Amino acid sequence: MSLSLERTIDRHLVEFVETLRKKGISISLGSTLEFGRALAETGINRRESVYWSGRATLAIQPEDIEIYDQVFDQHWNRETPQLEEVPDLNPLTLLFDEPSELPETEEEPTGITEEAINVRYSRTEILAGKDFAKCTEEELEELYKVMKQLRLHGQNKRSRRLKTSRNGRYLDLRRTMKAALRIGGDPIQLFFQNPGERPRRLVLLLDVSGSMETYARSLIRFVHAAIAGRNQVEAFTLGTRLTRLTRELSSRDPDVALSRAAQTVPDWSGGTRLGEGLRLFNDEWGIRGMARGATVVILSDGWDRGETEILEEQMERLSRVSHQIVWVNPLKATPGYEPLAKGMSAALPYIDHFLAGHNLVSLQTLTKVISE
Repeated sequence: MSLSLERTIDRHLVEFVETLRKKGISISLGSTLEFGRALAETGINRRESVYWSGRATLAIQPEDIEIYDQVFDQHWNRETPQLEEVPDLNPLTLLFDEPSELPETEEEPTGITEEAINVRYSRTEILAGKDFAKCTEEELEELYKVMKQLRLHGQNKRSRRLKTSRNGRYLDLRRTMKAALRIGGDPIQLFFQNPGERPRRLVLLLDVSGSMETYARSLIRFVHAAIAGRNQVEAFTLGTRLTRLTRELSSRDPDVALSRAAQTVPDWSGGTRLGEGLRLFNDEWGIRGMARGATVVILSDGWDRGETEILEEQMERLSRVSHQIVWVNPLKATPGYEPLAKGMSAALPYIDHFLAGHNLVSLQTLTKVISE
């Protein structure tokens, strides 16, 4: 077993987190640990401190706040221990697996009582729930390795090409006649066909403007993971202009791919003209065929310095030809976030899925949405 660290947390707080999970709030292990760190700083003797520590770390989505408030009131107002009595409860020992350079042994840690609970996690599992903007360079490198393992592909769609099937909808006349000629011309054995399937094209449009700089450097890695070694995936950057990056990011070597991308994109960390960029995409590629029946993913915070009417018009055009539009906004994970930016509010009516994109967990969710 790997080297373990002992930490204590009140059983009542553990029950509180578990109750939130049962009520439907998705809480990662990383968020739970952040809750514990927040309490270590603020203390648990004051109801207000516990409330805001949990509100900031456990109720990430705006829709979670109402559930959080209800559970908090029920949990801390019930007859069993009140907040002021919490320090007197028996502590609960949690054992966390930590990465270690020491060789692993089969020996269990000593001094562990029946009140101990083993919580096994890897460093990557903790980092998966951490905001990209708060990660160190070392942590981001670890997350990039996981991104390369993501299996990102579009949904399948029906193809015009037919394939042989035992119980198909259509008679394969050519094969049936060939088989009949071999035995004197009688069509004893019938062959059938069904429509085949092929993956839907996936189009990724990444906002690389100044307001997205913190996240764009992480999301470009995600885009590379989606493209490397795959067909039917296209990538563009949006800023003050539109730049196609499919060829540059097609290399399996991330360093080579990102170096080529950096040399190709002239407006990295510049201004934002989402409407103009989408207009150019629609005119030059999208409407002509690239976006037809495709899943289009726009990774942007929605800040646009251009005219809102242009963005709204181009989103409407894009929605008419695409299979679905997924908008990934890292700011959506911010507590209390509302899509008030004019670009974001103009685009919302034409979006099929509105997701966060601030950490690895949110990108894994995006992967599922695209594939299902």
